[in-house]
Amino acid sequence: MSAVPAEKAPSWQDQILPILKSFDVRHLVYVPDAGHAAAIRAAELDNGIVSLALTTEEEGIGYLLGAHLGGERGALLMQSSGVGNCLNTLALQTMTRFPLLMLVTMRGDWAEFNPWQNPMGQATEAALKLMGVRTWRADRPEDVPHLVHGAATMAFNGDEACAVLLGQSLIGEKKWVK
Repeated sequence: MSAVPAEKAPSWQDQILPILKSFDVRHLVYVPDAGHAAAIRAAELDNGIVSLALTTEEEGIGYLLGAHLGGERGALLMQSSGVGNCLNTLALQTMTRFPLLMLVTMRGDWAEFNPWQNPMGQATEAALKLMGVRTWRADRPEDVPHLVHGAATMAFNGDEACAVLLGQSLIGEKKWVK
C-alpha cells in the first residue's frame, strides 16, 4: 500500500491574487518587484484584471482613485523604497477617502545586503502611519492571506488606506550577484 501524497498547499504568493479577486479587484498596478512576481504574473494572465506596470509608485495612487471614480477596485504593489515616493500623493487618499490597498515588500529589513535600502526600509511603517495608512506586517507565510484579507476588508468596506508590509524574511535573503 502506498501513501497518497498530500496536495501541496498554494504558497502565500499564489494566494494574493485570489484574495484580491474575492474583493472584486479589477486593477493591479505595480512597480516590478521579485516579491510580487507571482501575483503580477497571475494578473497578467487573467483577462478579468487590468495589470499595469508603473514608472513610479505614486502614479498608482492616482490611477486607483481614477478606477474608484469609475466604479472599480484596485490594489498597488510596490517595494518599501517606493513608499518614500508616495508620501505626498497619499494626501489624495486622505482628502478624498477612496479605498486604497497597498501590498509592500520590505527592503532595509532582515538580511539586507544593500545599505542604501535601510533608511527608507526602517521608516516605511512609521511614514505610512504618519500619512494615516493602517498597516499590518507579515513575517510568516501563514499570516499573509489573513492579513491581506483583513486589509482588503477595511480598505474596500471602510474607504480606508491600508497596507500590508511583507517582511524580507518571507521572500528570502537577496544576494548581490555580479
